[in-house]
Order: sequence, then C-alpha cells, then structure tokens
Amino acid sequence: MTTYRERLTAPVSWWLAALAFAAVWGWVMLVATNVAIALVTFAAVAAAGLYAVWRYGSLAVVVDESGLRVGSAFLESRHVGTVAPLNRTDYRTRLGTGADARAYLVTRPYLDHGVSVGVDDPSDPAPYWLVSSRHPQDLAAALGAPTAPEAPVHDPIGDTPRGEEV
Repeated sequence: MTTYRERLTAPVSWWLAALAFAAVWGWVMLVATNVAIALVTFAAVAAAGLYAVWRYGSLAVVVDESGLRVGSAFLESRHVGTVAPLNRTDYRTRLGTGADARAYLVTRPYLDHGVSVGVDDPSDPAPYWLVSSRHPQDLAAALGAPTAPEAPVHDPIGDTPRGEEV
C-alpha cells in the first residue's frame, strides 16, 4: 500500500445553498419583525448551515501502511480484499440494484465515482466497503489494486493514419 489522502469536500453549490437558506430566513424575519432580529436570524442560520456543510464535507479518506481510514472507520491493511475502482454506472449500480445490504457505505451524493473494497475478515459482517472518491483509480492503486490497462482508443471518424494501429 502507498500513502493516499483525499478530502471529500462539498461543492460550492452547497455552500451557496446554505447562504441562500439563511438569506430567506433573514428576509422572513425582516418582513415579520425588524432589521436587528433579521440580521441575528440571518447570522445564526448562516452559521448553522455553513457549519453543517463543512462537517458533512470534511470527510477524509486516508490510505497508509496500517490500512484504510474513511472518517472514523478503519480497515486494517491485512483485511483489505479485492479492490475495484468504479465508474459512474458501476458505482450507481452498487448503490442501487447491485447493492448488498450488509455493505459498509461511505458515499457522498455529489460524487458519482468510487471504489469497492472487499473485506477479507470472517468476523466482519460487511462483505465490502463502498467509498466515494474523486480519484477512484488513484485510491484503488494506493490500496494495492493493479492499475487497469489503458482502454483502446476508438476512432469514430476513421482518420487514424494508415499503419498505426490503435
């Protein structure tokens, strides 16, 4: 295993939504009461909303010689089984119809890629972990998965020069 670190931060749109929510509450209080109460309401709701987005988006995924740590969960390196990076389609399938109800999920709705990490521990009820990632190939490689060979390039136009096989 190699060292890998990723923070699954929330997108900018979530931060803006938290501020917009606070602005709506501030406006409601301005219409119903006075400016001072509206400003206090805006500040309180904005602080709570921004804190919630920060906490939800501060999840760290760390791989080192001891194993895989996702937030407060930890999987020792000796219990890491088969690792597979998942593209959008495979990831969504593993979250839906192809899911195992016993799986340990650490997913974020704003990420549509991830890694499936098999759990090689008979005492663990979870058959695998499904972890969101912006860089699933890098995370899988850090966990010891063989790197996938480059897919052949498809030339839909047919303008590949003669003699050069793709």
